[in-house]
Amino acid sequence: MNAILTIAGKEFRDGLRNRWVLAIALVLAFLAVGIAAFGAAASGGLGFTSLATTIVSLATLAVFLIPLIALLLAYDAVVGEQEAGTLLLLLTYPISRTQLLLGKFLGHGLILAAATALGFGVAGAVIAVGAEGVALAELATGMGLLIGSSILLGWVFIAFAYLISVWVSEKARAAGLALVVWFLFVLVFDLGLLALLVSVEQGGDWLPWLLLLNPTECFRLINLAGFEAARSYTGLTSIAEGGAFRPTVVTAILVAWILVPLGLALRRFRHRSA
Repeated sequence: MNAILTIAGKEFRDGLRNRWVLAIALVLAFLAVGIAAFGAAASGGLGFTSLATTIVSLATLAVFLIPLIALLLAYDAVVGEQEAGTLLLLLTYPISRTQLLLGKFLGHGLILAAATALGFGVAGAVIAVGAEGVALAELATGMGLLIGSSILLGWVFIAFAYLISVWVSEKARAAGLALVVWFLFVLVFDLGLLALLVSVEQGGDWLPWLLLLNPTECFRLINLAGFEAARSYTGLTSIAEGGAFRPTVVTAILVAWILVPLGLALRRFRHRSA
């Protein structure tokens, strides 16, 4: 465990030196504050809009940005070390491959978690100060859920990045595959499911379960569950109703989305030559 924490600490310090934490936090804070402050523009007004609409907008921002940031942050975690010639050196230390990979994953996960909490935390503070009639308890709950689920979503795609990184032998190929993964989960899945929804005239009770095949949809379901007023803005997630989609259940599924690709990455890394 000490070896894992040591490696994680090194990765986190590297992220601080490379300005990853600051850059991610600034991007998220800037865009989130802009969305929150000008949320009423879509209806022809100015200023803040309802909390439910703001959370929906921020969740949509997170769906697009968090997976991309996570993939770019970690796609070269292993293959980059190999190309630089440092992977072989790391493997000479008295640590196992499992400890090395878990330590690097934890370090990247902490970088993303810190930046996400800081970025969205700034947006929450701006809403609390600038918006009128917002219940602070409801705001804290909504933003806390958004930040926590955003971190989990980021960890899902960090796990995918690690799976890519241990499977390929070139950074360029890893970068290309990372963009393909982002494109499939964030864009293509929604389009395919929408086409399927339109084509099924009846007997489509199984369609909502397909949402669980995409971690970004699980993320949306978690954030929208507590806002009845947000259902008209949810798009495809509006087809998901019923007890099976309780936040606790969907959160467990999102955690499984982290564990499965990470487990596959660990298995592959154990049998990979340096």
